Amino acid sequence: MAYDPVADDELPAVVTYLEMHAPPSEPVPASSLSLRRIERPEPDDYRRLFRRIGTRWLWFSRLVMDDAELGAIIQDPRLELFAVEDEGGDEIGMLELDLREEGQCELSFVGLVSELSGQGHGRWLLAEAVRRSWRDGVSRIHVHTCTLDHPAALAAYRRAGFTPYKRAVERFPDPRLIGVLPLDCAPQVPFLGARAAPRPAS
Repeated sequence: MAYDPVADDELPAVVTYLEMHAPPSEPVPASSLSLRRIERPEPDDYRRLFRRIGTRWLWFSRLVMDDAELGAIIQDPRLELFAVEDEGGDEIGMLELDLREEGQCELSFVGLVSELSGQGHGRWLLAEAVRRSWRDGVSRIHVHTCTLDHPAALAAYRRAGFTPYKRAVERFPDPRLIGVLPLDCAPQVPFLGARAAPRPAS
C-alpha cells in the first residue's frame, strides 16, 4: 500500500468508467419532471445551467473554456442537450448526450439540483438518458463518475444496467481556489489551500 501526497491546492478523484451494450428491459419510471431539448445553446446560458446543477459536485471542466471552445462542443449537431424542468417550468437538472464518436453515445453530464436527492427523480432521469441514447447506429453507451460526484451515483449507474470496466485516478487544481467556483460550495470536500490574492491594478 502506498500513499501519494497531494498538494493542498489540488483535488484527487478515483474515476470509474462504465458501459452498456444492450438496452435494458425495464420501463422508464414515472416522474413529474420533463426534458426539454435545447437547440444550439449559447455559451453563457449553458454555463448558467452547468453551474446550477454541478457546482455542488465541483463540476468545472466546461467553465474554464472560452466561448469558442465551449461553443464548438455544445453547438455540435451530434451533441444533444436537455434541460430538466419541473411542473412550473423551472430548470432543475440537465442531460447531455454526446454522439460525436461513431457507434457510441456518452452520457457526458447527468444531474439534478441537490434539493431533489432521494425522491426518485434521479432514477427517472437516468432511465430517460439511456432510452434516448439507444438509437439506430448506436451499439455502446458509456459514462464515467468519480468520487467527488454524488455518493449514490456509481450505484445508480450500475442499477440502470451499466457495467464498470476501468478505473483511473485524476488530480486537478481545486476549482474553488482558482476562482472558477465559489469558496463555499461543495462543503463535503474540504479545501486546504488558499485562494491567490488578486493582482493589483496596473
